Amino acid sequence: MPGIDPLSLPVLALICGIIFFAGLVHGTLGLGFPLVATPCLALITDIRSAILITLLPTIAVNIVSIIKGGHWHLSIAKYWPIAFYVAIGSILGTRLLIVFNDPAPFKLVLAGMILIYLNINRLSAAKLTWVKAYPQQSMLLFGLVAGFLAGMVNVMVPVLVIFFLELGLAPTAMIQIFNLSFLSGKLTQTAVFSHSNILSGEMLRATAPLVIFALVALFIGMAIRGSVSIERYRKWLKNVLFFMAMILIAQYIFT
Repeated sequence: MPGIDPLSLPVLALICGIIFFAGLVHGTLGLGFPLVATPCLALITDIRSAILITLLPTIAVNIVSIIKGGHWHLSIAKYWPIAFYVAIGSILGTRLLIVFNDPAPFKLVLAGMILIYLNINRLSAAKLTWVKAYPQQSMLLFGLVAGFLAGMVNVMVPVLVIFFLELGLAPTAMIQIFNLSFLSGKLTQTAVFSHSNILSGEMLRATAPLVIFALVALFIGMAIRGSVSIERYRKWLKNVLFFMAMILIAQYIFT
């Protein structure tokens, strides 16, 4: 694996544990696999290697989540353009990651954006009413920003959560378009890595077994999600946003 000694069994066991935990979170919330796995893996390797390690598991988790979600008419039929915009943004973000290999400043900006959103009622009387007033333009803006951050730091969840919470989407529709966007961005990122000769067949073979850990945990998480109410789900999402911001700030300070 890139950036990791392949003979280090304790490290490989830790990687499998991280992948399993990330899959469990994704199954429970319907999102969050790369968000959880990437910062954890970045503690034992570099950010680019962490992104490469999560490529196959993330793609597998997204595909299964889309298929299992159902009710596509509530999400994909209406909001598919955002996945297209995510793909475009991902190209730019991934290219910058390859060139600069230092996403730390972007993490801090993202963390600040999350905290502003979570406290927007305290900071100002203004709200993001323009999201509903101009849905197509909002979709373009949020899609491009989400894709850019996904390519650069492997994190697009906060941007999409903010967008869909403002639209007031039901959890089922939200999860469907989340995963379609994740898949779109990840496939685009894979193509950019391959074109730049960073992604190799050897790396894909080495990380393929991690897909099993991710999917087993995903199905366990999905079983947990079935007992959660819509109100509690939305509260969880906002709590996750705050937790994300704290992780991103801590990474910026300590790495």
